[in-house]
Amino acid sequence: MTSEETVALDDPVGASLRGHHAHLGRRLGRAATYLPDVATFSSVPTDPDPADWADLARLLGPGSFADMFSCPVLPPREWEPVFVLEGRQLVWPRTGRPAPAPAATGTTVVELGAADVPEMLALVARTEPGPFWPRTHELGTYLGIRDQGRLVAMAGERLRPPGWTEISAVCTAPEARGQGHAARLVSALAARVLSRNERPFLHAAESNTRAIALYERLGFESRGHVTFRGFRTP
Repeated sequence: MTSEETVALDDPVGASLRGHHAHLGRRLGRAATYLPDVATFSSVPTDPDPADWADLARLLGPGSFADMFSCPVLPPREWEPVFVLEGRQLVWPRTGRPAPAPAATGTTVVELGAADVPEMLALVARTEPGPFWPRTHELGTYLGIRDQGRLVAMAGERLRPPGWTEISAVCTAPEARGQGHAARLVSALAARVLSRNERPFLHAAESNTRAIALYERLGFESRGHVTFRGFRTP
């Protein structure tokens, strides 16, 4: 695939906040961040100057957490580092559709919404798939698998740069693993994204080799390495 096709994935947070998710964010100058309880992701331009970092600090407030996602540029020295995580970005190729994954007996795929947030947050707390807040589900469609009424797995849509949708929050309760739930949910979401003429992409920690292997089996291809970083504002 060409660089023109994937250029929006170089800054997926900024591209989302300038477009599809503008109503879920705040902006000051060229800096932007999501609303509280939606996401902690923040963005500055790929060529930030001191004014851009100052604007982001004003947006967030003193001593606040700034999840800079995969921003390749480091903030000023007075910003306190919080974490660094090495990761992988994977994308769906131009052709092909995901094969439907088989369903485990007695389980049902359901669309999740505001009424399901307490269960979603509880599942995230148990499985730690990544950042998830009370309003994160507003970023896109979230699907879950219920076993005898209990939410045991979920995945959903997160960042939405032009032409793309990120699949995220893929998680399964420990007692329900090994039944193909993650494959079923990711395949279903990928099919939804493709049906609206967008392409799915996702991220995984480099250390999570099992997840990367699963995504590659489903048809995703590695685009490249990314480094996720978080900071605290001065």
